[in-house]
Amino acid sequence: QVQLVESGGGLVQAGGSLRLSCAASVLISTFNAVGWYRQAPGKQRELVAVISRDGSTNYADSAKGRSTISRDNSKNTVYLQMNSLKPEDTGVYSCNAKAPWARNGEYPTNYWGQGTQVTVSS
Repeated sequence: QVQLVESGGGLVQAGGSLRLSCAASVLISTFNAVGWYRQAPGKQRELVAVISRDGSTNYADSAKGRSTISRDNSKNTVYLQMNSLKPEDTGVYSCNAKAPWARNGEYPTNYWGQGTQVTVSS
């Protein structure tokens, strides 16, 4: 059973920092990629950053230069370090893992965590 558990969200003032964690119940190296998504109030969920199995990373333009995605394979955890936070970074941050197998007709299979709230006050 694959489970993803996020932590590290909270309330922070603009200009502050947060580090989000996504702990997996299986080896992180199992997944093709693990990413962080944000859903702001009234908006669609959007990709913030992703790290692939080979270690390559990609960021949304809004996150470039302010965020760093990383992983610790020994802890089966992916992190999102966010600096210089802005009010527009507010939202529910969810961890997504893409597994290299099919389930219910979906390939790759997507797993999601429950999300963690990030609120940035101005």
